[in-house]
This record gives sequence, C-alpha cells and structure tokens, in this order.
Amino acid sequence: MLATLVFVDVVPGMEDAFAEITAYNHENSRKEPGNVRFDVLRDNRNPSQFVLYEVYRDEAAAAAHKETEHYKKWKETVAPMMNTPRRSIPTTPLCFD
Repeated sequence: MLATLVFVDVVPGMEDAFAEITAYNHENSRKEPGNVRFDVLRDNRNPSQFVLYEVYRDEAAAAAHKETEHYKKWKETVAPMMNTPRRSIPTTPLCFD
C-alpha cells in the first residue's frame, strides 16, 4: 500500500471554496477501485491549513488517480487558492485498519 500526506496552505478567505471542491474530489476518489482511504483534515488552530491523507492499494492505483477527471478538476480549481505550492510525503502504512 501507498499512503500520501498532502499539505495545503490555502489563501485566507478561500477555505470554504477549497473545502467544497476537495469534498468533490474525496467523494469521487473513494469510488476508485484502487482507493483504500481518502481523508480531508483541517487544522483546528489554523483553518487555512489542510491535510489530505490518501491511501491506495499500490503505486499504479495512485498514478491512476492522477489521471481521473475529478482529480484534474480539483487540481485546476485549487491552484489559485493555494498560498504556497502543496507538498506531499509518500509513506508506507505499517499499522492499518
């Protein structure tokens, strides 16, 4: 399995719009056959900070995600909402339910 943490710093005032399009991406990503988990988290102390936690069965499933229409729409829509470029950390789940 492959789990990726994606950190997004959203322009203040754009948080609700970011959350809405990200919910759309979440809902559709969960329908992908290789998706195991897709969580959207918001920092309680700084509401402009978001973390996406994505788990895919393997590298091929993660790559296929980036070819979907919902991901492409999300990526294009959120680009102007970001204060800084998003950053991601690929990880390997060790303990997973």
